[in-house]
Amino acid sequence: MPKLIAFYLPQFHPIPENDKNWGKGFTEWTNVTKASPLYEGHYQPHLPADLGFYDLRVKQTRHDQIKLAQQFGIDGFCYHYYWFSGKRVLHKPLDDMLADPESDMPFCVCWANENWTRRWDASDHELILEQKYLPEDNLNFIKDLIPTLQDSRYIKIDNKPFLIVYCPQHIPDACKTFEVWREYCREKGLGEIHICGALTHGNDDYKKFGLDSGVEFPPHNAGEGFMNHEIQFFDTFKGTALQYAKVARSFLNKSYKGDQVFKTVFPSWDNTARTKERAVFMFNSTPENYEYWLSSTIDLVQSKQQSDSLIFINAWNEWAEGCHLEPDRRHGHAFLQATLNAKNGERQYSDFPHMQSYMEAMAYEVNSRRFWKDIWQLNIYHFWLNFGKLKRMINCRSWLRTPLLPIVRFTRKLLSLFN
Repeated sequence: MPKLIAFYLPQFHPIPENDKNWGKGFTEWTNVTKASPLYEGHYQPHLPADLGFYDLRVKQTRHDQIKLAQQFGIDGFCYHYYWFSGKRVLHKPLDDMLADPESDMPFCVCWANENWTRRWDASDHELILEQKYLPEDNLNFIKDLIPTLQDSRYIKIDNKPFLIVYCPQHIPDACKTFEVWREYCREKGLGEIHICGALTHGNDDYKKFGLDSGVEFPPHNAGEGFMNHEIQFFDTFKGTALQYAKVARSFLNKSYKGDQVFKTVFPSWDNTARTKERAVFMFNSTPENYEYWLSSTIDLVQSKQQSDSLIFINAWNEWAEGCHLEPDRRHGHAFLQATLNAKNGERQYSDFPHMQSYMEAMAYEVNSRRFWKDIWQLNIYHFWLNFGKLKRMINCRSWLRTPLLPIVRFTRKLLSLFN
């Protein structure tokens, strides 16, 4: 059975860099709570349920996350790791994890080696922290990471610590960099390491960078399901709307040049909270569609009968990208339960169950709203109609009106106290 590894975002605690550039106390929650719908029926904002607006500096939060993840079939976390020529940021959640033996959860790291900018698309203007790739960075990076790779809980492939690089194509001489890492790990007695490249920003070939494997990172490299023309946006929309089922099916059918690419699925995707009218979002991101994608991916991976197989889920807690397994106020535990269903082999669907167009979805929603609204209004109308008849009947019978009058006056007086 493949192990399910969820990507984990550590940006849920204040740090000086965010305070300086975004305002005191900024965390990922700041963007999440400011999101607003772009069209009728658009699910925004995404707000947390069980775990609330947590702070990752709190030990109990990590314990609660691990307990919830394991309860619903998640086998490990992959922490995004932010390192800029020796400067680490957003590292406290991982450091606390390393220092806490009670946090009994397998984990690995993904070096998020993009520039950190004031925009959320990693463009090269308004830099906060730059990836400089200095000559000494190759060795210093792996030196800093050795204690993490040596942890007994660290995830291994073929007994080799497993490390992901988010954008190998950004590294000036990637093959040389990775060879420096490998040699240093051998010198320190760690042995061989397994270096995996994320297939992002058009990159679909991990082998040309001297990597051991690749990992899908949807919605990166998604090329199907465009549906901007179908949706009636409130204002000018400059982003991309995609049909969830078509994107998911395209990843199920993808083939790659290398023979070891780890599959990845996502429960939903909608980064409106970060990018507003430039957002990329998936239409019909439902727990049922996600369950079918994950179930089909598990079947696909099992059919290859590979040892140490992993499937990644993007993500555990990317709240500002509308991409989270953690419970929210709309779906509750539905995405988590879908994860467990898929892992336990409970195949409920023979295809993606939700593939309707925007207009079909709106027609259903409008008809549904009209039906229940009409039922409610009809009942209210007949209630007051019959109530009026009852009043007239009582007023015409003094023997009934006289004893009821004090009760009516007392009730009115009581109600006035609450107005």
